Amino acid sequence: MNSRWRTVAGIFLIMAIIIVWAGLVASLAGTVSRWPALVQALFYTVAGIIWVLPLKPVLRWSETGRWRADRTRT
Repeated sequence: MNSRWRTVAGIFLIMAIIIVWAGLVASLAGTVSRWPALVQALFYTVAGIIWVLPLKPVLRWSETGRWRADRTRT
């Protein structure tokens, strides 16, 4: 797969991650709304940051074709 197609596939994969994550968090809204306001704020802050974690390997794959970083370089 050449880099152009990996880039396009990476974009779609990132969009899928965002949609799935947003759906998951939205599905918890009924439960979370019963929590105290500060706990809700903490939950939504953490949920708003966590979705970024799977993006690094996707972006790396999109650029290099590898899922993991090359650890042999020093």
